[in-house]
Amino acid sequence: MRAKLVAGNWKMHGSLSDNAKLLGEVVEGCKTLSKSRGAVCVPFPYLAQTQTLLAGTPMSWGAQNVSQHPKGAYTGEVSAAMLREFGSTYVIVGHSERRVLYGEDSATVALKYRAARDAGLTPILCVGETLEQREAGETERVVDAQLAAVTALVGVQALSAGVIAYEPVWAIGSGKTATPEQAQAVHHHIRRKVAAEDSSVAANLLILYGGSCKAANVAELLGMPDVDGGLVGGASLIGSDFVAICKAADR
Repeated sequence: MRAKLVAGNWKMHGSLSDNAKLLGEVVEGCKTLSKSRGAVCVPFPYLAQTQTLLAGTPMSWGAQNVSQHPKGAYTGEVSAAMLREFGSTYVIVGHSERRVLYGEDSATVALKYRAARDAGLTPILCVGETLEQREAGETERVVDAQLAAVTALVGVQALSAGVIAYEPVWAIGSGKTATPEQAQAVHHHIRRKVAAEDSSVAANLLILYGGSCKAANVAELLGMPDVDGGLVGGASLIGSDFVAICKAADR
């Protein structure tokens, strides 16, 4: 039985005072979690505060991006080793906003996955299609190509060191959500694709759903056999909502 994971993606939101209030609510609301795991992926400047407030609690933390380089003349970048120094467990790689807004291609995402894994972080690898690609029947082809870039670089066994998050681009921040059946179909495809190369890795692989995942729809999504949790955007900024999602995963 795979223990579910709920990871919050704060994106570029937060302040020291707001973070303290939010994390206080999350810690209090999630202190009884026993069957699942929770985490928040926060902007880089707030890693120290998050570490201080979450250390010793059931909640883990991490970042939303990482450099593929270990060190060097890369102004504005943050290495995996730096993230580890702040107690980070997770780091998101390949989020669609990074791919679209900042031009990260799948080859770059694969390098970031490797850098995170090699530093002992758990990369959360985001994959997903646009609305145009879905309507053209290309969802599986797009997801396969995004996964293949990683496995070609580090091997399919390296997926056991990470988490996959299926985030249909058309559902991110749009208020639209894939139906539980749509999500399950893609999650099942991903697991089956991985199983073709290594059945053991596939059986234990956590595949999260992201894309307008919220308290109102999470129970149905988590009821699908291949949906192992959620990568939560806007709802992770509302303490009561994020706690409700974490508790739904713990049932």
